[in-house]
Amino acid sequence: MARDNMVLILDFGSQTTQLIARRVREAGVYCEIHPYWSAEEKLSELSPTALILSGGPSSVYGEKAPRIDKAIFDLGLPILGICYGVQLTAFLQGGTVEAATAREYGAAEVEVETATGVFGRFAAGDKLDVWMSHGDRITSLPEGFVTIGQNESTPACAIANDAKKIYGLQFHPEVTHTKRGGELIEAFLFDVSGLEANWSPDSFAEESVAKIKATVADDEHVILGLSGGVDSSVAAILCQRALGDRLTCIFVDNGLLRYEEAERVVKMFRRHFELNLIAVDATDEFLDALDGCTDPEKKRKIIGKTFIDVFEREANKVKGAKWLAQGTLYPDVIESVPIHGSSAVIKSHHNVGGLPERMNLKLLEPLRELFKDEVRAAGRALGMPHEALGRHPFPGPGLAVRCLGDLTKTRLDTLRLADEIFINELREAGLYDSIWQAFAVLLPVRSVGVMGDERTYDEVVALRAIHSRDGMTADWTRLPYELLAKVSSRIINEVRGVNRVVYDVSSKPPATIEWE
Repeated sequence: MARDNMVLILDFGSQTTQLIARRVREAGVYCEIHPYWSAEEKLSELSPTALILSGGPSSVYGEKAPRIDKAIFDLGLPILGICYGVQLTAFLQGGTVEAATAREYGAAEVEVETATGVFGRFAAGDKLDVWMSHGDRITSLPEGFVTIGQNESTPACAIANDAKKIYGLQFHPEVTHTKRGGELIEAFLFDVSGLEANWSPDSFAEESVAKIKATVADDEHVILGLSGGVDSSVAAILCQRALGDRLTCIFVDNGLLRYEEAERVVKMFRRHFELNLIAVDATDEFLDALDGCTDPEKKRKIIGKTFIDVFEREANKVKGAKWLAQGTLYPDVIESVPIHGSSAVIKSHHNVGGLPERMNLKLLEPLRELFKDEVRAAGRALGMPHEALGRHPFPGPGLAVRCLGDLTKTRLDTLRLADEIFINELREAGLYDSIWQAFAVLLPVRSVGVMGDERTYDEVVALRAIHSRDGMTADWTRLPYELLAKVSSRIINEVRGVNRVVYDVSSKPPATIEWE
């Protein structure tokens, strides 16, 4: 759908493409990411005000290199090419790109030669700390382009064609390692492209309620799978604001939830939000299906299939249901579209895929344009309490991917209690809200211990706490030793069957946030 004042980002497979979108959104400008091969279609459909070409792992001179029609550079749109994007810009317009003598990866310094375009907020001679990640470089510029920034190993580190409003950066302004990258992006958005900072999650909430009202007919009913997490909760309130009693939420207790989570979710959404809520306890059904399964991918598939069976059974009881609402977020939408040359999928994800077709339902995804923190901001605009919005992310398969090995009720209860102790101590220390995600993991490992005068041979709990901006990258949280000692002591003393607690000090990458 076309909208005024928006940016189209064409993705060539970079790991940081979503960060480009985040920086544009943070500047107050709406943007969308689409694969490079859809460029012609999306330019026509969206009528963007400006275009950004992402980085990517390919070489422009490669036989199967991802490319776009060079006529795009003659449309009169302001264009910013980043890394592979600048190389493609130069290559398609007659410049030369060659393999560099040495791959450049990491921190670098770029000197501003000319304060124009994306460098318009700087002064000639300024030195910028940036982040490089490339194996090729531009060795000759196309006609009409000049170099506006360089460093020792990459002479054409920043290029410009002021007449066409086309700019390119060999480094990545979107990553935090480029210290003043936000200024570069804002210069392109506002000074070069003339965009306005008129988009926010608050305005999105108002637009979304109106859009739902216009989409769902007056005689149609919507059902929504409510997990109690931030995404499904905000989606539920948006739908309730638009539809009132024509929304029915279904909450499935799969036996893989956190400590007393089922009771808390039902209480909050029935009493506080007054939602039409069907709550079903399917613990035995899920655990029976998972009996003996230890492979994480098989766990996910079993949980997904069982969820669909239970949800469909309950949803069929709702008369007049024509729509299925989901809390799908923008990263989910982006990752569902394959990009030639992009990284492989790390994990499969549990969702209610397959239900719309099986039940002849239309799909309603009111959050599909938002990132996680934008969902929280939209929830605040709707007046939702911090209790509902401030919860740490929780994986779709629940404790199945945190209880490594066999999934028995005893082991799950052990993990639930250990996790609750950890979370409560973080809250008591005033640290919970400053951490992106924290949780306990029960390992399929036993270790020798001594409790009292007796030898024990019990299980091990790992604690995980990370800082992140969007979940794409993460760093482990440096928790106070005193706090870790208290948590460890409480878990070992209060949780039967655990005699050792360890702390995970791995970052993402190379590790993932969840253990499975």
